[in-house]
Amino acid sequence: MRGRVFGADRAPVAGSAVTLVSLGGRQLGRSVSRGDGSYEVDAPGAGSYVLIASSEGYQPQASTVVVDREPVAYDVVLSGTSGLAGVVRSADSGTAVAGAVVIVTDVRGDVLTTERTDVLGEFTVTNLAPGPVTLAVDSAKHRPLAQVVEIGAAGTTRVELELWPGAQVRGTVRGAGVPLSDARVTLVDSAGNVVATTRTGPDGVHAFSDLDTGAYTVIATGYPPQVTSVALSGTDVDNHDIELAHVSE
Repeated sequence: MRGRVFGADRAPVAGSAVTLVSLGGRQLGRSVSRGDGSYEVDAPGAGSYVLIASSEGYQPQASTVVVDREPVAYDVVLSGTSGLAGVVRSADSGTAVAGAVVIVTDVRGDVLTTERTDVLGEFTVTNLAPGPVTLAVDSAKHRPLAQVVEIGAAGTTRVELELWPGAQVRGTVRGAGVPLSDARVTLVDSAGNVVATTRTGPDGVHAFSDLDTGAYTVIATGYPPQVTSVALSGTDVDNHDIELAHVSE
């Protein structure tokens, strides 16, 4: 049995261990690929065997090969053991961002793995297939980041990522000095676009986070007035209820 060992990029892989074993797991022959990736290994006779090829930096490959009375040509393609490593820093200060969530998705959007950065802002992802992946990073007090990274055929691809801090607007809505609950607060950017809308809690507090730098307008409104009619004919009216609600509700 003879053939060549290639990498995923069709480049020959020298020094690969090629082992022929029986279906019962007994080693029958062994060879090491040459500089051009070629190998030769002797089979004891006709039959079915398992051919195992392995090399440092590549995923091992096992294949079932049927041998007849004639020599068999069989090429092996090894997939690289690719990885991704990097560091996440804050863009304004350059300090490491610890505890950031690192999400790796494939071209279809399926999540391949999720990691967290350590105290040095570093992360490592192993066993990735070569090709493009989408790398997304999310951290509290920073704006999320997503970018495409090309994973090499072998070895570890390194990236350095910078997250910009997300600004926050926080305050309290009061009426006559008393906090107002359930007030509607709207944040509008300098172009007049509504960025977000929220409601105050029982303490009258509102907050907007993850904002870009720039000028904003904060608009706070209570319930709009409601007008109803009531007719009295000398008796009390006890069930004239009024329901206040924000517009569009």
